[in-house]
Amino acid sequence: MTATILEHCALLDVAQGQILPDHSIMIEGERIIEVSDRPIQRSEARRIDVHGRTLMPGLCDAHVHVTQLSSNLQSLRHAAPSYVTAQASVVMRAMLRRGFTTVRDAGGADYGLADAVAEGLFEGPRLLFSGHALSQTGGHGDPRQRGEDRIDFCAACVGRSGRVCDGVDEVRRAARDELRKGAYQVKLMVSGGVASPLDRIESTQFSLEEIRAAVEEAEAQDRYVMAHAYTPKSINRALECGVRSIEHGSMLDQATAEHIVRRNAFLVPTVVVLWAMVKHGESIGLPDVFRAKAAEVEACAMSGLEIAARAGVRMAYGSDLFGPMLSFQSQEISIRCDVQKPIDVIRSATVLAAELFNMTGQIGVIAPGAYADIIVVDGDPVADVNLLQEDGKHLDLIMKGGAFVVNRL
Repeated sequence: MTATILEHCALLDVAQGQILPDHSIMIEGERIIEVSDRPIQRSEARRIDVHGRTLMPGLCDAHVHVTQLSSNLQSLRHAAPSYVTAQASVVMRAMLRRGFTTVRDAGGADYGLADAVAEGLFEGPRLLFSGHALSQTGGHGDPRQRGEDRIDFCAACVGRSGRVCDGVDEVRRAARDELRKGAYQVKLMVSGGVASPLDRIESTQFSLEEIRAAVEEAEAQDRYVMAHAYTPKSINRALECGVRSIEHGSMLDQATAEHIVRRNAFLVPTVVVLWAMVKHGESIGLPDVFRAKAAEVEACAMSGLEIAARAGVRMAYGSDLFGPMLSFQSQEISIRCDVQKPIDVIRSATVLAAELFNMTGQIGVIAPGAYADIIVVDGDPVADVNLLQEDGKHLDLIMKGGAFVVNRL
């Protein structure tokens, strides 16, 4: 196996927030073998001169929906799985070429998509899928309109992001079923949502016993629960039941932020999707009810982000975009930099995401033994985070698991 050496790198140590000049990194197979501040001696290796550009870990997005391909989410109920898969392959290729080498899907993707990427059938980030999100009747994951009684879609189909279950026994069965199919984490809807037709943002969803049942089933298989929640009440209920990852959390208050810290949990803010729905929702045909809800939540989102940052909440990077808005994935970086330091936003998309995914030391870091998930930036992304945006325009090299995706060097 021929090794690859990337030399003369300005290495971004994301944990320390330092640029380390003139480093070399050796890769063999999928992994980083050596990191050195001196030239690495390996006579048969392929050598690439990085010319002082910044080398850093590939980015992680902890909240994506690679199968939600239309702003008309209702249409996905009737889309052919083969068509959804074909479009998802295009979405994932674009994510990888923006520098996102690992993503966590929050509802819709399945083991087939993850296997296709792992086997190289199409380009995409490493895909940590949830399968179908669990929703109560009338909850954020129930797609029915008021006049519909039947649930007329198959819970086994890729692309359909939710499944409805009620009562402790049904929740246990649904959680076990998603875990049976290989879900990396179980997704619960525990509050009202924006892109759902009937529920109110302030509603709480699932009983405490139902939430605990899902947490118990996930923990029994060494997994965890991520929960969609906007309001303090819904967040606190989830935390009391052992939920590890709070998604969105846009309306949280100081006491709730402190509760997240005490529970050693994570928050995954997704401000960019609210911005995109408010700014572009009308032009892409987003229903009026969704745009009104988005405006209500967006009004609180930056304040919630600031409260969380000030309280020391561990935050991972997330985008939550769908349909035509998927192209704004990297814009969450600059949005968060209005509140956080650039290095803290970069950490949220590297080492903190790795910790949330239970992949510390494997991704989100440039170190021996880690996957060779690497991006090379033409400039210093800590000084100018815009270099991590513009669809990978400033990324001269992207490598995932030791394989070149982009190599302009």
